[in-house]
Amino acid sequence: MARLSIAGNRLNRLGSISPKTPRSAVSNSASGSARTHTGTPRGNKTPIRNVITSSTGISRNQPGDPLPIAKKYRYKPGTLALREIKRYQKSTDLLLRKLPFARLVREIAQENFIQGEMFQWQSVAILALQEAAEAFLVGLLEDTNLCALHAKRVTIMQKDIQLARRIRGDGI
Repeated sequence: MARLSIAGNRLNRLGSISPKTPRSAVSNSASGSARTHTGTPRGNKTPIRNVITSSTGISRNQPGDPLPIAKKYRYKPGTLALREIKRYQKSTDLLLRKLPFARLVREIAQENFIQGEMFQWQSVAILALQEAAEAFLVGLLEDTNLCALHAKRVTIMQKDIQLARRIRGDGI
């Protein structure tokens, strides 16, 4: 008899049995087993009865709820950088856009040569200049990367570029 009253007090303290409470927990405590209530204490949380669930037990969206957005996949740091490096090493395309480079070449030629005289440029001449400029920059950045690695860094800095140019004999 005493065990039944303990089980009854336990039920009164909880208020009511929530739908998540296994029936075996209540029946075992009444039958004298050492097992007690296994459900999680709700505390100040909303009662489970107020959550609208479908027949499968999964909560449904209500009208006016924002649409669920699928979480975007995030790669580990460096993965996309390595993929981009491999892509650029495979390709033989020019890295700089042709028209902005052509405008830059024309502007430099206009500033450094006879004032008032306009030059006409062949398109293959500008492409040859662009190929040479990109080859120079790629080589310089490779040497700069080696200087940074020698300093036990992975990030290139301005001082690495200056050192690479000085070692090459390009001048500063």
